[in-house]
Amino acid sequence: MRQTHLFTHSRKDAPKDEVSKNAQLLIRAGFIHKEMAGVYTLLPMGLRVINKIARVIREEMNAIGGQEMLMTTLQDPEIWKHTGRWDDSAVDVWFKTHLHKGDAPHQGAELGIANTHEEALTTLLRDHLASHRDLPRYIYQIQTKFRNEIRAKSGIMRTREFQMKDLYSFNTDEQGFREFYEQCAEAYMRIFMRMGIGAMTYRTFASGGSFSRFSDEFQTVTPAGEDTIYINDEKHIAVNKEVYHDDVLADLGLTKSEMREERAIEVGNIFPLATRFCEAAGLQFADEKGEKHYPYMGCYGIGLGRLMGTVVEVLSDEKGMVWPEEIAPFRVHLISLAGSKEDVAREAQHMYELLLDHGIEVLFDDRDVRAGEKFADADMFGIPYRMVVSEKTMAAGVVEMTHRSTGATELVPESGIITRLTS
Repeated sequence: MRQTHLFTHSRKDAPKDEVSKNAQLLIRAGFIHKEMAGVYTLLPMGLRVINKIARVIREEMNAIGGQEMLMTTLQDPEIWKHTGRWDDSAVDVWFKTHLHKGDAPHQGAELGIANTHEEALTTLLRDHLASHRDLPRYIYQIQTKFRNEIRAKSGIMRTREFQMKDLYSFNTDEQGFREFYEQCAEAYMRIFMRMGIGAMTYRTFASGGSFSRFSDEFQTVTPAGEDTIYINDEKHIAVNKEVYHDDVLADLGLTKSEMREERAIEVGNIFPLATRFCEAAGLQFADEKGEKHYPYMGCYGIGLGRLMGTVVEVLSDEKGMVWPEEIAPFRVHLISLAGSKEDVAREAQHMYELLLDHGIEVLFDDRDVRAGEKFADADMFGIPYRMVVSEKTMAAGVVEMTHRSTGATELVPESGIITRLTS
């Protein structure tokens, strides 16, 4: 993409009411636009990052047997009343709306705007799951969720409208569920490794809330975190402060003397649900003898925007963002320092076409602005490789290539550029 074609522009300052580093940098770089508290528009480069996060998640969920679908946002209240989660006193983050008064036969009926999908999926599966031969099933979606957060905060890490991957597992028994639960936990860690935050992300023992006694969170250590966790470095596991008690530590084979305290951001969670939602929906399967049972269920969530914000919080530096190669909006930021030199402009154009011909994603800064402005934007955008074409590099028969994360610069001849970027 040519930067002159990009309709967004960088800015020196973020909105005064935006205090989170992730939102400040993403807004200044033109990746997102703040519509109101807790609501952000994804601009072209921000959407490229989100789409790449989604690709990584899809690859890992498909690898463990996940099947992707897309459920509706509008929800029938009746299926939620069976679990007691339609009442705002039970779930206080609902957005709700009404059908038009002239829409017979449900004139003025109230509808929910989905914040999660346990009830909807178990109800749907009554038409598709009847026998033990239909199990196990691992079903997920990547969908926009709406939650009426009382205090939207932390930039894009706690918002009222966001994309989430929610996967739901259905097994014939608890043993099968536990085996998949561990597979999913391993897949989550692979996702976070590919995002560049795996080394500082810990599987964290936490409360199960209304679902079960305990669950697992995946927490990334950063001073910007909302949670307090206690880490055992040897085992690379952690315990959330809410369940940091002697009996819990004993169950995990840990002692307080082995733990260190840190602030952290939750980037994913996995929950045992047992048979609660299947019982409420009347979802059963017949075993080999024809006897009916409820499937054993689990749920597994990752917020895509929260993950993007965490990467910015953890990996950025004083110059701007630093994207891991897996999710960077582009692989190369090509900068032309042509000025009025037509031969430099032609060489930069040739380099742009060379990269595109080899399938390398490139943002080409072909703007007629000062070199300092181009370099400042390149640092703030955080694209993995910066390549500079100038009179100086042309005279030497090379391009100047700088790796954003390390700052290391090398002079690479044209014949070696593609090999350098693809090896």
